[in-house]
Amino acid sequence: MKNHLAGTHDNVGACSQVSEDVMNMFLQLLSGKKQDNIIDVDCFEEKNIEGKSKGGTMDAYVTKGRAKQQGLNQMMKQREPVIRDICRVIYGHALAFNLVKSPLFKKMLKSVGEYGVGLKPPSYHEVRVSFLKKEVDHVNASLEVYRKEWKKTGCTTMSDGWTDGKSRSLTNFLVKNPSGTVFIKSIDTSGVIKNSMKLFEMLDDIVNEIGEENAVQVVTDSASAYVGASRLLEEKRTKLFWSLCAAHCLDLMLSDIGELMVFKDTIIKAKEIAVYVYRHAWVLDLFRKFTKNRELTRPAVTRFATAFLTLKSFQDRKLQLRAMFASEERARSSYSTSVNAKKAQGTILGDARFWKAIKYCLKCVLPLVKILRLVDGDAKLAMGFIYEAMDRAKEEIASNLNHVRGRYKRIWEIIDTRWDLQLHRPLHAAAYYLNPM
Repeated sequence: MKNHLAGTHDNVGACSQVSEDVMNMFLQLLSGKKQDNIIDVDCFEEKNIEGKSKGGTMDAYVTKGRAKQQGLNQMMKQREPVIRDICRVIYGHALAFNLVKSPLFKKMLKSVGEYGVGLKPPSYHEVRVSFLKKEVDHVNASLEVYRKEWKKTGCTTMSDGWTDGKSRSLTNFLVKNPSGTVFIKSIDTSGVIKNSMKLFEMLDDIVNEIGEENAVQVVTDSASAYVGASRLLEEKRTKLFWSLCAAHCLDLMLSDIGELMVFKDTIIKAKEIAVYVYRHAWVLDLFRKFTKNRELTRPAVTRFATAFLTLKSFQDRKLQLRAMFASEERARSSYSTSVNAKKAQGTILGDARFWKAIKYCLKCVLPLVKILRLVDGDAKLAMGFIYEAMDRAKEEIASNLNHVRGRYKRIWEIIDTRWDLQLHRPLHAAAYYLNPM
């Protein structure tokens, strides 16, 4: 029965209706099977001895076991309608399924269970006003732990601009130090996004809020208004550094490289093929059959990184793509006769330069994409590694192209221009110098 409910397929079929937590419970029981058996035998022997001395029988012990099993069955029956109601809330309000993995969700259910019968749900006013204010106070109180850390280690203020569904320009402000990243506030910057003085005043207020003595640097993107605002900020607060977002700078490098003719033409052709494949459900289904459900597009942290990782997907699926476009199944379909279909087929099957260009493009840009992953991830603090990473990337590009300077000269020039103008900052140099690795 344990193997049946645990779904181990060990001499018994797996139960198709068992819930995940019950399955996990029986898997844990089976993992300690040897110890469980010893306990069961000892208990059985003790009961058997007691049966002789106190008039008990083996039947009584077995009956007790059956009662326990019936209790477990009853518990599972009572759980099902409760879980169904919880799931209906998730389904009815289109909530993400991974909500059930949230520690907050689990804590909520635990609190409800501990309260017991008769809990009155929160009112609309409580959710919207009373408890919202209490939660804001709680979050502000929890920030004090981080503020104490900021005084010890200093911190970085980061601005992250984006556009919402109403086409408003919003800017999120976050503060980062070795203890973690904290969201401070979001501001509607639609009216000031191109005004250096207004942006300066906004950044200055943020520095005041976190404490000038705590602020080591401010990180923004490279928009001209932000560059002007940050220079004003450095002039007023002489101990503060401004740095350009490294991920944004690397994306601009990839953008500049993408404007070179061979890169631009190759990306355009790849996009045309991807559009043809993904626009028609039948063609997409055929493509997935040939590639075993692999995708042709590769989303990445930035738009230009996505373009180059899509080229990597083309290279990885070259044989499957050629086989699909050459297949009789596609040739007989109505999706092979349009102008776009014939153009895509000509590129895939008849344009050898397209595949050579993809290989060349990837040799030039993948080392930069690696750095983009480094600076955009949270695996480790990246600032002390950027100098070395950029040097290694340039050397890797040269090595990929067999050190033929004419093939990588223009790429190096683009990297150096962006690096010298935007990313070559004093803090990066100090972090590199002080990095023991």
